[in-house]
Amino acid sequence: MTVPNARMVSTSTLINPNKDRRLHKRIALSLVGRLLDETSADHDMRTIDISCSGAMIRSAHKPQPGAQIVCYFNDLGRVAATVIRPVPQGFAVHFNAAQHKRDKLADRLTWLFNKDRLSLVEDRAAVRVATSGPALLTLGDGSEIRCRVLDISLTGASFEAEDETPLIGDVVLAGNVRGEVVRVEQKRFAIRYKRTDEI
Repeated sequence: MTVPNARMVSTSTLINPNKDRRLHKRIALSLVGRLLDETSADHDMRTIDISCSGAMIRSAHKPQPGAQIVCYFNDLGRVAATVIRPVPQGFAVHFNAAQHKRDKLADRLTWLFNKDRLSLVEDRAAVRVATSGPALLTLGDGSEIRCRVLDISLTGASFEAEDETPLIGDVVLAGNVRGEVVRVEQKRFAIRYKRTDEI
């Protein structure tokens, strides 16, 4: 008996193993960064292709399938990932991110993929004023990011992290102000202040 419109997961061995079953199409985009493995050692890496749900990574270090790693992409920030399989030039990973963060990643990847082709520039809603000083930001899970303030405006601010950077889409608390991370470039990142009706 079959059920109309039912979504079924097949475990049949007749499935074509060469068929691409990814949920999101990957784009050929080279992003540099570093990865932190389960031993807390870090290694250089570069993406071969990437989507909002995973990436193919080129690296001299090749963790085993199932390994939990943290990727620090210069243009995306921090993303936790699970190693899926090895390939001759590196390995594939699946990003461990909530849907709203995947949406933010997709938006950022689209922008990065098209910025040179379309001569795009990042826009800001308000003029920022250069400043300096230490800052301590708090993520939603309670973890803290030690950083330095680079500039501020009426709508947001930018920082340079001492160590880890947040992920685009993360909500952080800076003093008594909440903001959403909208840009990450290496150790630098920017937040947009969240209005009361967005919190």
